[in-house]
Amino acid sequence: MNSHRLVADLYASAKQWSLPELGAEEIRNQAPEGWTVDIVSAATVSDGDGGQPASEAALSAIADAEAYFGFGVSRDLFLAATKLKWIHSAAAGVGSLLFDEMLRSEVIVTNSAGIHAVPIAEYVVGGILYLLRSFDVAIDQQRNRVWNKDPFVGAGSRMREMGDCRVVIVGAGGLGGAVAERLAALGARCVGVRRNPKKGVPPGFDRVEAAGALAELATGCDVLVITAPDTKETRELVTADILDRLSPGAIVVNVSRGSLLDEEALAARLATGRLRGAVLDVFSEEPLPSESPLWTLPGVLLTPHVSGVTRSGFWRRELALFFDNWHRYASGRPLRNVVDKTAGY
Repeated sequence: MNSHRLVADLYASAKQWSLPELGAEEIRNQAPEGWTVDIVSAATVSDGDGGQPASEAALSAIADAEAYFGFGVSRDLFLAATKLKWIHSAAAGVGSLLFDEMLRSEVIVTNSAGIHAVPIAEYVVGGILYLLRSFDVAIDQQRNRVWNKDPFVGAGSRMREMGDCRVVIVGAGGLGGAVAERLAALGARCVGVRRNPKKGVPPGFDRVEAAGALAELATGCDVLVITAPDTKETRELVTADILDRLSPGAIVVNVSRGSLLDEEALAARLATGRLRGAVLDVFSEEPLPSESPLWTLPGVLLTPHVSGVTRSGFWRRELALFFDNWHRYASGRPLRNVVDKTAGY
């Protein structure tokens, strides 16, 4: 009799994140010997990292499951499980998973850090180029049917090349490394900040320092990119002081979480023109309130937390990671992307 059971809860309400038609069959076909699979057909919420209430179908299915594969796991879902030993999240962030019962448990949590790295890194590159090449100015002129070269060639021009930029990337893990590789290929000089610089210097970085060096590294930097996970140590890491240390006309990019950045301080510095602009995909409050000044400040490109969206590669990479981990788990081998619950990522 089969004694191991997996619950897959991946039919997202957002079509772009929902398990594709052949995905369920592929999951069943990849099951290690002795495993059964229960695919939850009810829609789940794929936004964020699992803090949303679970469906009744998922609550029922997880009761005696050993493993759960979904977009994080909510507290109510976790408490409904009696035999759970392993959770794999199709999201990278795990902040909503770290409730007290989870922290006290021996349940292994793995996440999908790095799976979204390609589309998010391309988003970052595109956003920086959007401002370096003054596409925002061009779009405004086009909208108003204005032909005027002065903002591009005059004394006030802010047109620059990537090769002129020193970039500080806050978070030198899989996502930060993907960003650095692409920016370095365009000539940028990238330095990184990470919790444990002893992990080495990933390709694309000139060097990597501990978080305590951020103020020094930010001084005079041209582009600041935030890719670090949301943890107790990283919240409000990019303060008004850090923003004041950036070079005049600097660009700020945030694709991590809004909690890492002092948005009020950023808005104030954008309003005075000290900063060239900002590319923001995440915010301290989502949806971004309509009264936020970020909506209308010049040089600001806003997107509704969609930098990781892709039509092609997500499920290919996600299922490959999960299947590898599933077979590792079934055979007692070390898992990839194990979350340090204490560290928060």
